[in-house]
Amino acid sequence: MIHLYKAGGVKTALPSGDASEPLGDDAVWIDMLDPTEADMRQMETLLGVMLPTRETLKNIEPSSRYYTEGNAVYMTASIVMNVDFGLAQLTDVGFILAEGRLITIRHAEPKPFFLFAADMKRLDLGPGQGVRVLANLLDTIVDRTAEILELAVARIDNISIAVFGEGARGRRRPPAELEERLIEISACHRLVSKTRDSLITLARLSTYVQALEQVHGDKPAKDVCRIVAHDIQSLAEHASFVSSNISFLLDSSLGLVNLEQNNIMKLFSVVSVVFAPPMLIAGIYGMNFDRMPDLHWTYGYPASLAAMLLTGVLAIYWLRSRGWF
Repeated sequence: MIHLYKAGGVKTALPSGDASEPLGDDAVWIDMLDPTEADMRQMETLLGVMLPTRETLKNIEPSSRYYTEGNAVYMTASIVMNVDFGLAQLTDVGFILAEGRLITIRHAEPKPFFLFAADMKRLDLGPGQGVRVLANLLDTIVDRTAEILELAVARIDNISIAVFGEGARGRRRPPAELEERLIEISACHRLVSKTRDSLITLARLSTYVQALEQVHGDKPAKDVCRIVAHDIQSLAEHASFVSSNISFLLDSSLGLVNLEQNNIMKLFSVVSVVFAPPMLIAGIYGMNFDRMPDLHWTYGYPASLAAMLLTGVLAIYWLRSRGWF
C-alpha cells in the first residue's frame, strides 16, 4: 500500500502498478506500508532510485543502514511497536531522501506514523521540503518513545507498590502472585530493552541526518534535528536509569521468593523439633523387650503422655525464645 502526502497534509492512495502517471511536485512524503514487489518496481520507476528490500532493512552494519547513493540518502531505524497490546517488538523502517521527497518503507504500523500523518496538516511545508518532513517525523517518533518510557515507569511503580506497598510487611504471598509479578517485571524489562535498542538506532540516524547538506541548508529542519538529538540523549540516559530500577525490583522480588521458600523450610524444621522429644519417648517405651523398667507401672501410660506433652511445650518455648516464629 502506497500513500502520497502533499505539502498541505492531503493524503492520497497511489494505485498499485501504475507507473505512467507522475507523482507531482507537491508530494513531499511517500509512505510505503508492506509494499509488494510490484509496488517496489513502480516506485523505483517513478523516483529513479533503488529502494531497499526488507532483508536489506534488517542489516545491522552501519554501512548498510546509513549511506548515500547518487542523489538519494538511505537511512534505517528500529522503532518500538506493539506496546499497548502484547510484548514490545522492534520493526525496521527505511527512510530515503530523494528529489526533495521523503520515502518511508515499513512492514508494520508503528504508532508514530499514524500520529504524524494525523498532525501533518499543521506543519508549514512546501514542495521539495522532504527533509523537514523527516525532521518532524523523527520528532514524533522520539516523542512516542518518551511516552513508552513513561508507560514503563508507571508499570514499574504499580508493580513496586503491589510488592512492597502499604500492608506488604508481614503478609504471606502465594507463589502464584509472585510468579505473576516476575512475569510483569520481565515484560517491563523487555519493553525498556527494546526502547534502548531503538534509541541507539535513532541516535545514529540523527547524527547522520545532521551531517547532510540538505539539513544544513534548511534552518527549521536543522533546529528540529538538533532538538531531536538532544532528546534522544536524554531519553537514553533515562532508559538506563529505568533499567537499573527494573534490575533492583527483579532482585527484590527474587529475594521475596527465597524468603517464602525459607519460611516453608522453617515450618518443617519447627514441626520436626517440636515432635522430636515426644517421638523419642514413644520410641523408647514402644520397644518390645521382656525386661524393661516401669513396664507394669500403674501410672506409666499417663506419665509417658505427660512427658511427651511437657517436652513438646518446652521445645516450643525454646524455639519461641530463639525467634523462630
